[in-house]
Amino acid sequence: MRRHAVLFSSAIFAITVLVSISALAQDDAKAAMQERVAQLKESQSQNKKNLAAYTWQEQDTISLKGEVKKVEHFQVHTGPDGKPVKTSLDQAPTSAAPSGGGRGGRVKEHVVEKKKEELADYAHQIAALAAEYAKPDPEKIQQAAQAGNVKVGPGKMPDEVAIVLSNYIKPNDSVTIAFNKNEKAIQNVQIASYLDDPKDAVRIAIQFAKLPDGTNHTASMVIDGVSKQLNVAVQNSNYNKM
Repeated sequence: MRRHAVLFSSAIFAITVLVSISALAQDDAKAAMQERVAQLKESQSQNKKNLAAYTWQEQDTISLKGEVKKVEHFQVHTGPDGKPVKTSLDQAPTSAAPSGGGRGGRVKEHVVEKKKEELADYAHQIAALAAEYAKPDPEKIQQAAQAGNVKVGPGKMPDEVAIVLSNYIKPNDSVTIAFNKNEKAIQNVQIASYLDDPKDAVRIAIQFAKLPDGTNHTASMVIDGVSKQLNVAVQNSNYNKM
């Protein structure tokens, strides 16, 4: 009887120790997550201020099913609301002379032009969505953390951590940020989102780079509109202070 009591007490002690260790591990994980989120918020707040002093050039290459359909160039700067303001650097297309072919030819041209407009509109929609994700917002990051929608794990590189945000801008979206914990800077971001309907999936991959003064910026971005097989590749360059 005494032997059973000792075994029972030992088992209770072991369970208590395991629960305590588990609780400490959870506390450590929570503290580590809070630290990384704080670092991410701080770096993004500072970069937001730094980028406001710059103007740069952007090239957008729109492809459909792997075939380039349009290339656009813009001069960009950050507006008072923190969003990019773009000015086209391309010359306006000259009006084409009316073509012959009668009513049938005109109807066909109208259908083609309408299709082009629809694709251009879709391209601008997914590009606008990508712009919302391109610069992780400190306030939204804090809201995600408070809602329990942030996870921190090991990154692909030794000096990186992976910060995963869910329900960040849209329900059930996912944002995976590779964050260099030594440089305290974002390396790249992978996003799974959608337009109005979750079936209209949009995949976004963003690469970051540093300017000479240490400002972190979006160097390139690839946006895939999955349902229409439409791709927008964005390249940013020629950063200059205003």
